[in-house]
Amino acid sequence: MKLLLPDSLPLDPALPDAVTPVVYDAGAPVPEKHLDADALVVWGGKAAHLTQVAGRMPNLRWVQSLAAGPDSVLAAGFPDGVVVTSGAGLHDATVTEHALALTLALVRRLRQSAAAQAEHRWARELGGVQPLHPEGPVTTLLGARVLVWGFGNIGQTLAPVLRALGAHVTGVARSAGERAGFAVVAEDDLDAELTRTDVLVMILPDTGATTGALSAARLATLPSHAYVVNVGRGSTVDEDALAAALTSGSIAGAALDVTAVEPLPAGSPLWDLPNLLITPHAAGGRPVGADELIAHNVAALLAGAPLRNVVAR
Repeated sequence: MKLLLPDSLPLDPALPDAVTPVVYDAGAPVPEKHLDADALVVWGGKAAHLTQVAGRMPNLRWVQSLAAGPDSVLAAGFPDGVVVTSGAGLHDATVTEHALALTLALVRRLRQSAAAQAEHRWARELGGVQPLHPEGPVTTLLGARVLVWGFGNIGQTLAPVLRALGAHVTGVARSAGERAGFAVVAEDDLDAELTRTDVLVMILPDTGATTGALSAARLATLPSHAYVVNVGRGSTVDEDALAAALTSGSIAGAALDVTAVEPLPAGSPLWDLPNLLITPHAAGGRPVGADELIAHNVAALLAGAPLRNVVAR
């Protein structure tokens, strides 16, 4: 079995003798000489390159994306008989770190402190004697009501960390219930939950159903003191509506690690909003445990056993 591994990160999965690993340039389409491969691991390449080869690999049985959301693989047009598996679970810890960092940056008013530092000004309004729960935006996670919209692996990793810092955490998913010890509300009941949210953390995938999910109407449902953090996909936020909400003060602030167009164009008005923090899709980017996942799925494929993280198509 020929297995193609991208050169976009160092990979060294434990493979049986029956498997021949070949490293390919992730910044280009799969070369003609390797279109006979049986399996393809994808990470860091361009969606257009996948589309170019999706229908030209006659022996292909399996594509392993190392992304938590394998959007580009699903959109490439691989035949129905090709099994697609995702990198779900590989980014839980790193995205959790970043989501927490962005949340604390907003709550602890780090952007305002950085602005005061640039002015060489000791910002007395930000430090010294402070009320624990002032009017307006929360300044601590103690007692804060955090809503995590998209309560999969990453959401369930983030939630206990937020709880450990004193937040009251509720998840949002397609169906209501309890996951990992946290109450989860259905998306049908989201609007009612938004009205009592201090911090909304979004970890939604990019699907037709999630495009513009945080709409002008839903932004208007949030309290004026609320913060929004997005570490999912940029397409899930109506950016014009978000800019309007931030400009008018109908929400207190936001932090985006992802945008609808990446890189974010230099002329985007989002850059200049004083109550918006932007990071350059930095939350993930470092799949943890990729070798183990690849090795497991190779062994399962050879044995005719179920693969891990199979994506419904």
